[in-house]
Amino acid sequence: MKIDLIVVYVPRYRLGHEKNFVPPLSGIYLAALTPPEHEVRVIHQQVEAVNLDTDADLVALSFFSGFADEAYRLADAFRARGKLVVAGGPHATFWIEETLAHCDAVVVGEAEALWPQLLADAAAGRLQQLYQGEPPALENLPRPRYELLPRDFFVPHVVQATRGCPFACSFCSVPSLNPGFRTRPIEDVLRDVRYDDFRSWWQRKVVWFWDDNLTATRSTIKELLRAMIPLKRWWLTQASMDIAQDAELLDLMEASGCIGVFFGIETFGAVSLKAANKPQNQADRYRRSIAALHQRGICVMAGFVAGFDGDTPESIVAMADQLTDIGVDVPFISILTPYRGTPLYATLAAEGRLPEGLGSAASNGYNVAFTPQGMTPEALLQAHRTLWRRAFAPGAVARRMARAARTLRPGAFLMAAAMNGFYGFKRLRGNTPSVAAPGV
Repeated sequence: MKIDLIVVYVPRYRLGHEKNFVPPLSGIYLAALTPPEHEVRVIHQQVEAVNLDTDADLVALSFFSGFADEAYRLADAFRARGKLVVAGGPHATFWIEETLAHCDAVVVGEAEALWPQLLADAAAGRLQQLYQGEPPALENLPRPRYELLPRDFFVPHVVQATRGCPFACSFCSVPSLNPGFRTRPIEDVLRDVRYDDFRSWWQRKVVWFWDDNLTATRSTIKELLRAMIPLKRWWLTQASMDIAQDAELLDLMEASGCIGVFFGIETFGAVSLKAANKPQNQADRYRRSIAALHQRGICVMAGFVAGFDGDTPESIVAMADQLTDIGVDVPFISILTPYRGTPLYATLAAEGRLPEGLGSAASNGYNVAFTPQGMTPEALLQAHRTLWRRAFAPGAVARRMARAARTLRPGAFLMAAAMNGFYGFKRLRGNTPSVAAPGV
């Protein structure tokens, strides 16, 4: 069979979004799981148009909830042309019946044990509607098919060393989507890290670990980092802030080439942190934790979320100064979003705070998909937009970059400059996050 693997995407900014920064791992990894008797293509809607008149026999769509309406539009168009359409990813996993209204089959959860069987069934004309399996062990996984990526991505070298997360944040679906915390064999990870058939020196140099919490198992990550030192790569990942208390780990991160770590700081308020179920975050330690990374020259990227029950419009806007004051190099600012499969979704559903008819774009992380406490949805949206504009105002960007020039190693400074420049330029152009139209 000929198979098109489409990673669905919708721009989230009025004039376009980060079209070519880093690709999701899903498409090239699913391609690696595809048996060799099939011909496979990977299409990232992020950087290339989708051809509805493809010659593929089967089309597989992977998408998040914020892109569901676009995925269904594509699915309906492909089925009208006689194509088999299957869907997977976070949204399809938790919205099975809705997805099946547009697709021939749904893959629930992780695909390793399911994908080859689904393709065999499709080729034999016996495709089932639902494919659901147990979370697999992570030994002997294939190398992602990086050669199928478009050449446009800024950081195309994505690697996964672990799966899952030991924490249970109220708004996160990872614990139910990827149960438990599992690690891959270190030599398998190193094989993927060593891959270097990319176009530019930067693409060959930089590795992005596509992990929810790379450093959760200390002994394993330390062994991996020791083995990475001779490879002389620059790398980035996501971790929890408690790594700042482990000096040995931080030293190994520096020695192995870490240039950036993403922390889910989320908020500064104690009530909001409790609502997020993030006891591992302690606001009074943020500055010290970030300073510990800066002492090793590592860029600190951090996520901030507006809309917890402890928030007010004033406290949301105030985060613009707070995040710069504690030393964050690159902020990522979103709106609290209740995804099905999370404790937050269950709580808000029980409280009757999930309006109907909003459309999937309301769940793209930049719009309001629930009824906030203590403010209107419009007030939350406006507070988020004000926070975003202040965080990426020229003066705020300049202050962060001046500090970065003093504290970050060269690769980390380049990454911080690229990210701040990217969002700062959007701010100068007035290219703010777009407002989702109801029902769209």
